[in-house]
Amino acid sequence: MAIKFQYNKTSLQQLEKQLKIRVRTLPIIKNKESALRLEVKRCKTEATELEESLEEQIQMYEAMFALWNEFDTSLIKVKDVHLGVRKIAGVRVPLLEDVDFEISPFSLFSSPKWYADGIHILKGLARTAIEREFTLAKLGLLEHARKKTTQKVNLFEKVQIPGYQDALRKIKRFMEDEENLSKSSQKILKSLQEKRKEAEV
Repeated sequence: MAIKFQYNKTSLQQLEKQLKIRVRTLPIIKNKESALRLEVKRCKTEATELEESLEEQIQMYEAMFALWNEFDTSLIKVKDVHLGVRKIAGVRVPLLEDVDFEISPFSLFSSPKWYADGIHILKGLARTAIEREFTLAKLGLLEHARKKTTQKVNLFEKVQIPGYQDALRKIKRFMEDEENLSKSSQKILKSLQEKRKEAEV
């Protein structure tokens, strides 16, 4: 990315201002990146734990597979999922607050005894699956934000800050050269004027 500038004081001041902004902002962006990196790691661990928990619950479910054939699946439904939003290092991520289930009434006398346990198992299974999906969604958002932040850090560190420093160096050299030329030409002019005065005398 080539930085556009002119060889004058106004351009010099604008570039110095832009450089200061980037130098001041860089540590903040680096902190954000490290916070996001840490949160992504934590989120991955949480997703793995939920995956393992879900597998265990599914194995419990499969252990009673023969009984599940007689279970009435219309007894339990996910009624509502309560969402929240949390900011992590400036990134808004969804937060699962609660899951409401709708349980249809059933007769405890005419239904098998294990129906109450079955409903409890299905509740746990559904909650874990929903929580896992939210964690994966959160992980996706955090990963995206971390990549963008890393790109910004690299842009500032490797492109913009060195680019502004280089542009400032060029402008300063140009202005110094111009000043030196001006001084030299003044000296030459002065010496020519002195020679003329001496010739007149």
